[in-house]
Amino acid sequence: MAGVTSRRTTVGAAAAALALALAGCGQPGSVAPAPEPAPTPSVAPPILSQTPIPSQTPTPAQTPTPASTPPPTLRPRVDTSAAALLETLAVKGRAPMTGYARERFGPAWLDADRNGCDTRNDVLRRHLSDQVIDPATRGCVVLAGRLVDPYTATTIDFVRGDGFLVDVDHVVAMGNAWATGAARWGVRKRAAFANDPLNLLPVDASANRQKGDGDAATWLPPHRAFRCAYVARQVSVKAKYGLWVTPAERSAMEHVLDACPRRRPVPDSGAPVRVDHDITDPGPPAS
Repeated sequence: MAGVTSRRTTVGAAAAALALALAGCGQPGSVAPAPEPAPTPSVAPPILSQTPIPSQTPTPAQTPTPASTPPPTLRPRVDTSAAALLETLAVKGRAPMTGYARERFGPAWLDADRNGCDTRNDVLRRHLSDQVIDPATRGCVVLAGRLVDPYTATTIDFVRGDGFLVDVDHVVAMGNAWATGAARWGVRKRAAFANDPLNLLPVDASANRQKGDGDAATWLPPHRAFRCAYVARQVSVKAKYGLWVTPAERSAMEHVLDACPRRRPVPDSGAPVRVDHDITDPGPPAS
């Protein structure tokens, strides 16, 4: 009986549900309740990897880094001023003039460079303007010309044979050279010194004879504007030939160069003068 009762209950429930459905369909405006959605299963969030994803952009080829070039070596600036060159000259006392004579420097005005003309006329042609040359001497001998004298700043009309107008001066006098080292030289070196264009200037004869064998401590050109050039040339000559300066001479040279409007350069010393003439040292003058 229990089984029959159960079956009856089930059939009744089904009939009741069908009746409700039919009743809903028969009433306009009524909506059957929507069935509840099935629950969405919980999904765990994805675990992000800590490893960075490599870029997909192609990497350009790496240009090799050139080896570093060392900076250029800077050469120290060399001071070529007369004042700097003066610092290199030895300072000693004046040697005695024993044995000195003009002839100890070889014959006067050799043709040292073998150009067919003596040194004196070479110097005159180099410095005089408006020259008149003796045609019989193949362009050598100066008969006349005009000199702007550096020692006095005067203009002199030179005429050959008038020895009271123009002298060719040894800027470092031969007597001064003798007392500051030349006494130890051989005659050929003394002759080279006496004929070196670096040491020769045509000048007013009177001023040159006032100078005599004086150094910078005892005589300077009356034309003050030329003193810087004059002392710079003396320094260059002494450096070229290895002559020394006396304490008083050096002091006088420093005083002149310090007063120059700019660092006075030394003149180009030029090539060494080669004297290959057959000359002999006459020895000390007879007493």
